Amino acid sequence: MNKPLILVVEDDAPIRNLITTTLKTQDYKYIAAATASEALQQATIHAPDVMLLDLGLPDLDGIEVIRRIRSWSAMPIIVISARSEDSDKIEALDSGADDYLTKPFSVEELLARLRVTFRRISMLQNAAGCSVFTNGDLQIDFAAGCATLKGQELHLTPIEYKLLCVMAKNCGKVLTHTYITHEVWGSSWDNDVASLRVFMATLRKKLESEPDSPQYIQTHIGIGYRMLKV
Repeated sequence: MNKPLILVVEDDAPIRNLITTTLKTQDYKYIAAATASEALQQATIHAPDVMLLDLGLPDLDGIEVIRRIRSWSAMPIIVISARSEDSDKIEALDSGADDYLTKPFSVEELLARLRVTFRRISMLQNAAGCSVFTNGDLQIDFAAGCATLKGQELHLTPIEYKLLCVMAKNCGKVLTHTYITHEVWGSSWDNDVASLRVFMATLRKKLESEPDSPQYIQTHIGIGYRMLKV
């Protein structure tokens, strides 16, 4: 992909300067905004590839910014916020954020999160119009409704296969329990979350050579799961 354009939305000038300086040293293109209204305007005019979004903006909460962006754009949004409670992360992710980075953060971690996001964008672009998903030794043939690992077919239950497909179609993105259970079961009750943990455990036994050190599916305790790009 061409060099992506990153929209930095942060009202704290020192933090905004830290982020933009970091991007500049890595030769990333960027534009910056200090308010929600400015961010929404910049997003509309420039159609950036990725947004780095602070939630504590002076004119509008960042959660509402996510919801407004999601009404017309699938642009990846990485939240950078001092709000560290699981409930805050879940609300942001359920509203449409792709990732969540808690302040204070290291520039190395920020760059790593960006690399993950860019790999996901590249994977989605390459997969456009393709019915086969490949991630390391894992391959899913959506048209045939089957999955293989190292060339051997995985014998999955219908729920396990659906769960695997949801994770694969959002590879690199943190998915909350609520999102996954809604996609798999069509609802998000507490017993669905309990079932999700059971099915995730059985799926990992079939997918991971070392379930205690997963290669494909990462747990975000109290929040949900992410399929890693191998």
